[in-house]
Formats: sequence, C-alpha cells, structure tokens
Amino acid sequence: MQISENISLKKYNTFGIDVNAKRFIAVTSFYELQEVLKTEKDVFLLSGGSNMLLTKDIDQLVIHINIKGISIDSEDENHVYLTVNAGEDWHEFVIWCISQDYGGIENLSLIPGNVGTCPIQNIGAYGVEVKDVITKVQALEIDTSKKLEFSNSACQFGYRNSIFKNELKGKVVLTSVSFKLTKNAHQLNTSYGAIETELQDQNITVPTLEDVSNAVIKIRQSKLPDPKQIGNSGSFFKNPVISSEHFNKLQKKYSKIPSYKVSDDEIKVPAGWLIETAGFKGKRFGDFGVHEKQALVLVNYGNASGKDIFELAQKIQEVILKTFDITLEIEVNVIP
Repeated sequence: MQISENISLKKYNTFGIDVNAKRFIAVTSFYELQEVLKTEKDVFLLSGGSNMLLTKDIDQLVIHINIKGISIDSEDENHVYLTVNAGEDWHEFVIWCISQDYGGIENLSLIPGNVGTCPIQNIGAYGVEVKDVITKVQALEIDTSKKLEFSNSACQFGYRNSIFKNELKGKVVLTSVSFKLTKNAHQLNTSYGAIETELQDQNITVPTLEDVSNAVIKIRQSKLPDPKQIGNSGSFFKNPVISSEHFNKLQKKYSKIPSYKVSDDEIKVPAGWLIETAGFKGKRFGDFGVHEKQALVLVNYGNASGKDIFELAQKIQEVILKTFDITLEIEVNVIP
C-alpha cells in the first residue's frame, strides 16, 4: 500500500476528464482503508467515478475504494441476504444476482458505477429504486476511523437522495452494502412502458429475471452512450417535481408535456423533455455537448474540461428557468 504522486484521473471517471491527483492511493481491504484514515483526514474518495464531474486537479489525498467481495449472510426459503463490498461493479453484481436467480435489482441493469456509491444517490430506473432492497449500509467515519452501520431508515433515502449526500457528505466512507433479494416468487416490475413494449416485441409473455434485465439493457443502450466510447455520467439532471398548479399553466402552452403524478399536489416532469424542447438536444460545442439521443446526458467527445461541461449545465439551467420557470437540479456530483 503506497501513495503515488501526480496521477491522472482520466481513467477513473466516466466523463474521461483529465485532471491530476497530487497524491493517490488505492485500497483493497477494509483494514487498508482504516489504516489510511488513521493518519489522513483531508481525503477525496473515488469509487467508480460514474457520478462526478471533475473541474480541477485534486489537492487532497485521493483514495480509490477498490474493496471487492460478495458474501451470503443468511437465507431462508424465499429470500437471500447479501453483503457486497464497495468496490464491486454495480452492473456485474446485477448480472451475478440474475445468474443465481436472485431477484429485485434486474431493473437496475447497466447503471454505471460501483456498489459503494449506489446508496448515496439511491440509484433508480424503470420503476425500481435501490432503497427497496437495501437492508443496511456499512461505513467508516473519517475523523475517528470507527466502523458505523446504518439501517435502511437511518439512510434517509429520498428521490436520488440520502443522508450520505447531505449531513454525512465528506464525513464517512461507505465500505459495503447489504441487500435482501428474492429467491422465488419474484415480483417483476414490468409496468414501465418501455419494458412492456420491449417484452411484447420479443413475444415474451412470462418474463424471467434475465428477460427483464435484457430488456432494460437494450433500452438503455438505445438511448444512452457507452462511457467507454463517449465520456458521460448518465443523467446529469434530476427530473423536477412541480406543483399541479404550475403544471396546469405549462400544459396550456405545451399541450404534449409529459408528466407523472407524484401526489395530489405534485407532478414530476421529465427533465429530458424540457431540455429537448428548449433546443439543446444534440447540440455540440467543440469537444462537448448534449447527447443526440438523450437530452439528459451531457457528453465529453474527447478533450473537454470539466469546467466546459459545468458551464454548459449552468447555461441549460438558466434557459429552463427562463422558459418554464423550473429550476433544474444537477444530479451529478460536481467537484468545483
């Protein structure tokens, strides 16, 4: 375990932004992480690098969390209880679960990043959120190097949100996540329109976990660019929730505005539709821009800087606010 100096982080973030870490260390065990935190407090935590936009060199010690391993804690006739270390690739974990006939996360296939970051923003897709299957989260407190454990309720999960994005941001390192998954009588969530359509196109009437996963993968691949080919961090903005009154006003002007009812008084509007309607979809500005197939995705075509992409995001926010009177919230963690 050795600290390196002046390491490029380009291959450690899915945007492919080329910034340097003045000091860098990769940890592969809980013990190694604990030892580093005993002497280093001003640290920058790096996992899969899938939900961040780096805009400058990092002066802090960059700790790459590369702790691997999946263990079965217990199981009964209907469920299996797993603990998965933070450095495991999320999609690879999903595929492994499907191979074991463990259900509950098949709708979350092909989401980039590692297991250790999935609770932070409560990843979700196609009608499923990871909070629905998490039983607890284990972490280390940076100041004390003590082991902490958070129950599902203690994580304070919300829409793309958790306590780890708020009160505990920069105070803890997530080391493993525990899940409760089904072993039989899987409750498949195929009600999302795109999944239903894809299954119908394949004449699948009684889908399996693998069928649902394959449908999700095909849908995502048709809409989202592969970070290995075009730098991106998936959805850059959250879907805004507005009042029913505000939505009714917008609907009078934009009759085809899509929406999802959240409550009697709240409506969720797709951020991608807002951005596309404002004319940004497919717009390219040199080495960066908005993806041609999905307006929610900002992309690095080669050598863009994090500052370039962040300024584009701010411009989009300004136009959406002026056009629709809606404040778009950035979902990606921008490192200023």
